[in-house]
Amino acid sequence: MRPLPANVPVSRLADSLLEDSWSVPIDPARRDGRILRTVTEPGRTSRPVPLPQRLDPALAKALRVAGIDALYSHQAETFEAAAKHSKSGFDGSDDLREEASGSRTPPAAGVVITTATASGKSLAFNLPVLDSIARDPKSRALYLYPTKALAQDQARSLSTLAPPNLRHSIYDGDTPKNERAAIRRRSNLVLSNPDMLHIGILPHHRSWGDFLANLEWVVIDEAHTYRGVFGSNVANVIRRLRRIAAAYGSEPRFLLATATIANPEELAERLVGSPLQLVDRDGAPRSKREIVVWNPPLINAATGARRSSLAEAADLLADLISHEVRTVCFLNSRRGIELIRKFTAERLTAKGRPELAERIAPYRAGYTPAQRRKIEADLVSGRLLGVVSTSALELGIDVGELDAAVCVTFPGTVAALKQMWGRAGRRRKGLAVYIAGPDGLDQYFCRHPEEFLERPVEAAILDHRSPEIAAQHMLAAAFEMPLGPDDERWFGSDLETATGAMVSRGQLRQAGTGLVPREPGFVASSIPLRSSSAANVTVIDRASGEVIGTVEYGRAFTTVHPGAVYMHLGRSWEVEQLDLHQGQAIVRAFDDEWYTRPKTDTEVFVDSVSETRSVSGVELSFGKVSVTERVTGYQRILTSDQEAIDMVGLELPDQEFRTRGLFYTVPDGLIGRLPLDHLLGALHATEHLQIAVLPLIAMCDRWDIGGLSTNIHAQTGRPTIFIYDGHPGGIGIARRGFECFDRLAGDARILVSECPCESGCPSCVQSPKCGNLNDHLYKQGAIDLLDAMRDAVPGGRPEDGHIA
Repeated sequence: MRPLPANVPVSRLADSLLEDSWSVPIDPARRDGRILRTVTEPGRTSRPVPLPQRLDPALAKALRVAGIDALYSHQAETFEAAAKHSKSGFDGSDDLREEASGSRTPPAAGVVITTATASGKSLAFNLPVLDSIARDPKSRALYLYPTKALAQDQARSLSTLAPPNLRHSIYDGDTPKNERAAIRRRSNLVLSNPDMLHIGILPHHRSWGDFLANLEWVVIDEAHTYRGVFGSNVANVIRRLRRIAAAYGSEPRFLLATATIANPEELAERLVGSPLQLVDRDGAPRSKREIVVWNPPLINAATGARRSSLAEAADLLADLISHEVRTVCFLNSRRGIELIRKFTAERLTAKGRPELAERIAPYRAGYTPAQRRKIEADLVSGRLLGVVSTSALELGIDVGELDAAVCVTFPGTVAALKQMWGRAGRRRKGLAVYIAGPDGLDQYFCRHPEEFLERPVEAAILDHRSPEIAAQHMLAAAFEMPLGPDDERWFGSDLETATGAMVSRGQLRQAGTGLVPREPGFVASSIPLRSSSAANVTVIDRASGEVIGTVEYGRAFTTVHPGAVYMHLGRSWEVEQLDLHQGQAIVRAFDDEWYTRPKTDTEVFVDSVSETRSVSGVELSFGKVSVTERVTGYQRILTSDQEAIDMVGLELPDQEFRTRGLFYTVPDGLIGRLPLDHLLGALHATEHLQIAVLPLIAMCDRWDIGGLSTNIHAQTGRPTIFIYDGHPGGIGIARRGFECFDRLAGDARILVSECPCESGCPSCVQSPKCGNLNDHLYKQGAIDLLDAMRDAVPGGRPEDGHIA
């Protein structure tokens, strides 16, 4: 690969991509080394079928008026499958099913649909629901979406379709309080989200009595997003919903829609608590798509430094927008999307097209409802030509026809990447680009682009039985209705043991024949579904008093600490004050050319050890750990060249949480070849490498994982490396690393040994989330340590192996 100077334009690539021939292979950028691989994904014709004869005549008429006189085959299959299931249970059976956990739950009738992006899954799940409402206006349905934007989009589509007897409403945190009672009384289809179900509906079920008594359908869209902490929480919320619905005499049927994942039936069963019928034969057409794997050029071979992926993305986005190509650019970093938008606007202005700079917007969580609605409307209308988004727009909101989708850095899973790419070329030929970051996993994929493009989608994993998560929801369920022995069918056969421990801890008390919370107060408000913190910090402009946005409480110390540069809607703000008691961060407008990066210190205390074994030459343990983190300062980084200006100290309170983790001590025999002054650097680099490859084993993001390395730990008395779940209670990530430790160590060695840098770089041992700002890293020491671990495995590990 021939290095390029940082200022080489990418407009030649954009010009080439826009030709009818899509002649990427002859483009200069390919010869320069940026484009590593291109693939043409062929199109596919549709498989249409007539509207079902059993469809309600008035609904069929509404469909034809809307221009729908036929269905795709999977839509018709979903309708027929849903029609088979009676309210008494799956396929009419009242038998109970035994879950893997040993609990017995009533079978929930329903269907899970898994087809490609833009294949018409919404109409597939709408038809059974709208048919029921057309035949019986008293029938009720609840639609759950992971984002408010999706609910808004579906509400617009239902209004356009205008089916008979439908009275639909959105019920979420943005719904005015004076409208909520009317929605509960009159609406027969409520669009909401799991958060509102958890905190706004189930605890107030007495106000929803008529709705719950007639609840016939529950739709869960974008089901693949319910994994990890979020999915584990939502699975418990669904069990609480089924419990309350049963108390009102209803047993709703479930319709789940998901993007392509490896285990749709397993995920559906874990979410709902019972098996659902699978529909996965996609009958929708698909346009041809050109896929490009792109690596920023190497600018310093000695350090392994590459041109910023954000700058590369901004160059490409500016060129596409200047040709008025409608483009979405994805990056899983809130700060990153703001920077890409800023850089793109600067490039368009430099090109003499400042008017186009106003036709690009960033989109992420933390914006106010009004800000989000405006961006969505501008996308649909075409006023915006481009949007730079976090995963918030990965999902199925209709943003009109997009020509190109650019994904900057690997989003964590192949399933998410394909979902993002699927946003482009829905109705005509599209372009999908993956721009690699400096991260080790990204660069491994760049060294093996064929393996990257051929990787299968992963399985979505959740653990609703996580003791900490399940206990919180049992407490919430006890607030909604006293817990009794019959609730084993919802919460598992170990309910009595779990609630007995909660009684001992003073969380529950006996009241009549059931258990209720001991302490007064609104339980659900203290149980966050998506993160470790239930509260938000409001960001306020000092000059105007306007609310700029919000930040999760748990992210406040690293995002809006005093002196932090906070970016929002393409503008920069400097944090003047963080008041955690008031839940406010006060900011001022900021226009200097630098940003900030926090420095953190971490301590890990081993609370208990559940398993220990000797593996790869080390003593490996798994158990409960307590983590203490503190932000001790921040670096100021020049935007232009990413160079650090200085370090500013901070004094902020500690943040503590308990989780689960693996840790291992390194015996003298494995570290004997390491100079003592390099030991800490070798341990630190090894920790980074294993965290980098763990997402491929556990289907998670590296930001879900924490780590610590030390040349002597107070409890073990030995050189020790910790890898732990970054969420209170743990969600099974470190557990997977413990179970597959040989692979974890072997994959880490492949990653570092293939990197051509001399002494460690962002493509191997450096980490973008390192609290120590990547100080004290020793690449060769990590190689030596991992070699010793490999040699300790019987048979070793092939030198030419690949990351599985």
